[in-house]
Amino acid sequence: MRLEHVNLTVSDLGRSIFFYSELLGLRVRWQGHTNTGEPAAHVGTDDFYFALFEASDEHRDSKPDVDYQAPGMNHFGLVVDDLDAARERVEALGATVHYDVDEDIRRRIYFFDPDGIEVELVRYVAAPLGESA
Repeated sequence: MRLEHVNLTVSDLGRSIFFYSELLGLRVRWQGHTNTGEPAAHVGTDDFYFALFEASDEHRDSKPDVDYQAPGMNHFGLVVDDLDAARERVEALGATVHYDVDEDIRRRIYFFDPDGIEVELVRYVAAPLGESA
């Protein structure tokens, strides 16, 4: 099994396309409109993409509630090859790392994208538990 895509509703489609493309080296796979007319795009690789949907005018200023105590998604995590280079890109894009942890098998950072969606980037220095190196 593998994850194919993650849907994100964003306040500014162009800004989010730029953010995720620059951060992760992704490309626009498709851009157009949803069946209800909102601007949308798929930004990713051949194997994975972010489905980005622009919020309606009435919800454009809303921010997600990151709550680790309540049901729901609180962040998504992506494995990167070079966490230091990724951190530089995060900061160059105007995001601030708010949590940085160095553990035995991995290093990870957390930050918020332009719409307040929490993102984790992780670099494994040893095989994740349950996997062989």
